[in-house]
Amino acid sequence: MDINMTLLGQTVTFIVFVWFCYKFIWPFLIEAMRERQKTIAEGLAAGEEAERSRESAREEVADRLKDAQAEAQRIVDQARSQAAQMVEQARQDARDEGDRLKEAANAEIEQEFNRARETLRGEVAALAVQGAQRILEADIDRDRHGELLNRLAAEL
Repeated sequence: MDINMTLLGQTVTFIVFVWFCYKFIWPFLIEAMRERQKTIAEGLAAGEEAERSRESAREEVADRLKDAQAEAQRIVDQARSQAAQMVEQARQDARDEGDRLKEAANAEIEQEFNRARETLRGEVAALAVQGAQRILEADIDRDRHGELLNRLAAEL
């Protein structure tokens, strides 16, 4: 065979091969590349969305952390306030109890003082009667003079 015919046959075969590839294989390759391009674009978009979502979540976590710290500080402040109130209440209760005990002791002292005074009046009256008996050296009517001495003791 001649080289021209071979070249012509090879050219025709190549043209048929190119036409066949263009008609039957090329659309599948283009479609596969478009699908791959679409998949890559979706992956990039999803990555960007995930990055935005991660950043949003990070901001939300930071906000929640600040809120939690503020709440914890509020609880600590409230606990301190309650503790101070409890201490002040305990102090006030202790003062009140001390005042009550003091008043009770004063009342008991007053009662003892009055009892001692009454006892002393009785003893003074008895001594006065004895003294008057000795001075007068006479018999004294105890009932009548006892009434007088009781009035005298009441005036004391």
